[in-house]
Amino acid sequence: MIRVYPAIFHEEDEGYWVEFPDLIGCQSSGETIEDAAEMAQEALGLYLASLMEDGTELPKPTDIKDLDLREGHAGYVSSDVDKFRRDTRAIRKTISIPKWMSDEAQKRNISLSKVLQESLIERFGL
Repeated sequence: MIRVYPAIFHEEDEGYWVEFPDLIGCQSSGETIEDAAEMAQEALGLYLASLMEDGTELPKPTDIKDLDLREGHAGYVSSDVDKFRRDTRAIRKTISIPKWMSDEAQKRNISLSKVLQESLIERFGL
């Protein structure tokens, strides 16, 4: 799940630091703008994954044109939050479906595990 939030990039003598106005305490830094942008993606992903695991609703991203830019410059940062979910190991679950569905899925080379995962992601609104 890709999420995009506005960030403010600040230049300093030793590099750059990045803050996310919508995400209190979510910051990162890097020696170059490329490093800072890469670290910002990781910080964003970890922060949002933590909120989701705690059951906290994700803040709505502010429109970038509404940011108060006294210092730095604004840009959007995106992150695939699923990469930062903590417990992503697969586990076995026993399910029951009618035999004809199982047969049809097998004929069509459809993975029942994948269909279930996709359906749950859609049901969860992720």
